[in-house]
Amino acid sequence: MDLELRQKINTTLVKFFNEIMDLEEKAIITDEFQDISNNDMHIIEAIGLGEGNRMSVIAKKLNITVGSLTTSMNALVHKGYAARQRSEKDRRVVNIYLLEKGIAAYKHHEDYHRRMTDALVERMTREELETWVKSFEALHEFFYSEAKHKRK
Repeated sequence: MDLELRQKINTTLVKFFNEIMDLEEKAIITDEFQDISNNDMHIIEAIGLGEGNRMSVIAKKLNITVGSLTTSMNALVHKGYAARQRSEKDRRVVNIYLLEKGIAAYKHHEDYHRRMTDALVERMTREELETWVKSFEALHEFFYSEAKHKRK
């Protein structure tokens, strides 16, 4: 592959990643959810709907440590987005679940991602989508490998 094409790919990826982070934050952190960050919204997504999850499960979904998650979780609990509840079966286990405000934020974020996916799906053929997915899977493998290598 020639150098010019490699540079174009690099420039496009860098612009894309920067824009998506900025635009996603502007799209999902609305007046209704101005008291949380884009990071908080992703924590809410990782908690999920239903009976909730343990901190270790949420941290694993986010690829962070439980210690890193604790500060953000304390803030989400304090702001009324989530709550902690001890398991009735095992009192050592604490589940985190979303409250009404957190459920609304979850659904708002989910809707944004649905619209984002629809915008792509509506404009591409099945074959183009399969190529797109293959490309992004390769990027994911690269980032995962890099992150894993940095932890050692």
